Amino acid sequence: MPNRRTVIAGVFLMASVGGFLNSLRGKSSGGHDENFPVQKTPEEWRKILSPEAFYVLREHGTERAGTSPLNKEKRQGKFVCAGCNHDLFRSDTKYESGTGWPSFFDPMPGAVATTEDNTFFMSRTEVHCSQCGGHLGHVFPDGPAPTGQRYCMNGVSLKFEPDAA
Repeated sequence: MPNRRTVIAGVFLMASVGGFLNSLRGKSSGGHDENFPVQKTPEEWRKILSPEAFYVLREHGTERAGTSPLNKEKRQGKFVCAGCNHDLFRSDTKYESGTGWPSFFDPMPGAVATTEDNTFFMSRTEVHCSQCGGHLGHVFPDGPAPTGQRYCMNGVSLKFEPDAA
């Protein structure tokens, strides 16, 4: 009978092997292979994105909680994709979720698309930019009214554009 430590080690080994096999197929572990209107090679993305933004947007990474200056952004305006400048969220849909990531309860119409993310033995809904496919974060059904949704976004995947005064 395997002990608890052996079972945990086996689970992590299977997750690592799964990620490695996905990388051999040219997909990240949370990837999708749809075509989007904005297409760039990895080299082109690297030229316009910081290393952190490339990791999150193009490799489906996650920034550390509490590290984004956008958590404290309170001005009126909009949040756009850091990869392609596509409009994503209005500031009046942003709220403090207490998670350490910028959170919104409703995207702009047609701004985002979602896919099922079954990495790390969890089932979540990934949110990505509908124009470039960049990974933004995940959406959860525990947000405020009127939608009940929490779009938990990586700040590095967003840029803020204030409304003109």
